[in-house]
Amino acid sequence: MYDNGSSRRQPDWRIDDSPIAYPDAVEAMEARVAAIHDDSASELIWLTEHPPLYTAGSSANPAELIIPDRFPVFQTGRGGKHTYHGPGQRIVYVMLDLKARRSDVRKYVQALEEWIILTLARFAVKGERREGRIGVWVVLPGKQEAKIAAIGVRVRRWVTLHGLSINIDPDLSHYGGIIPCGISDFGVTSLAALGQFPTMPEVDMALRETFPLAFAEFGIQ
Repeated sequence: MYDNGSSRRQPDWRIDDSPIAYPDAVEAMEARVAAIHDDSASELIWLTEHPPLYTAGSSANPAELIIPDRFPVFQTGRGGKHTYHGPGQRIVYVMLDLKARRSDVRKYVQALEEWIILTLARFAVKGERREGRIGVWVVLPGKQEAKIAAIGVRVRRWVTLHGLSINIDPDLSHYGGIIPCGISDFGVTSLAALGQFPTMPEVDMALRETFPLAFAEFGIQ
């Protein structure tokens, strides 16, 4: 049995109007997670953007950073390998208290995947899971596959950090400086590359509407 969090206050939402520096975002996220654990702040869903940069997760291989001087590179506490963040990409930092909701990290990651899939469907894009490949993928013409959304999480004392990113209309050439997520056999894509051109506020609205559908088992309403 588990507490699905139905009696908990629902998470706050923060939406940034302009890109925020990555170190500032991490500092703010760390402080908020500590406050959530101490019950001095509510949970938070934070939608933002970053200037062009690369991050290296806990299992990043230095050899997969092909052009190390192209953009700033930040070591980060999330799981995974190298990824890119930049304008035109919606970053979603998710700070939930899993102990109070549902102490199941695997289910949490599945909920993140489902959230992305439901959001992409609002823009006529079919996102799919792939065994052994974290994130959400789409099938391109010719049956090739490409990644459209990345997931990288950390859980500290059952409070979640980091989250996901969805490619809306970033400069996809910026991925050329890394082997994204350590996978060289598949490319990356975006909503714009697939012929869909929603505004960022439209994507944000879709994320807010699909969030309770994906996280119902965690007491999100």
